[in-house]
Amino acid sequence: MKVQVKVIDSRLGKEWPMPSYATAGSAGLDLRACVEQATVIEAGQTVLVKTGLAIYIEDPQFAGLILPRSGLGHKHGIVLGNLVGLIDSDYYENETNDGHFMVQVFNCSDHEIEIKKGDVIAQVVFMKYLIV
Repeated sequence: MKVQVKVIDSRLGKEWPMPSYATAGSAGLDLRACVEQATVIEAGQTVLVKTGLAIYIEDPQFAGLILPRSGLGHKHGIVLGNLVGLIDSDYYENETNDGHFMVQVFNCSDHEIEIKKGDVIAQVVFMKYLIV
């Protein structure tokens, strides 16, 4: 599988680490919030948060699944607004913007939550799939 990644936000790798796997056994690559300033998400509100990356999956038999971090949901009420995001192999080609992919962050708690610059907000898992 070939995946091309374009770093759009130059703060990645400088102000905070590049997306990475938390442990050797992690299936998901941690994605960070590339926001200009801390973002407050009110209870019940969904916001789009930039990841600082554009991803192009060259192989049409693969896709990227954007998944919540279970600890963030359990401890803080941060989940994905669309439950699971999907990066198709043709995602980048079909975008009218710069390919920057964003994560829908939903606050399912009863209080406001603050997302800070560089916070881990979700994870991406790359998987092979079958067309049936």
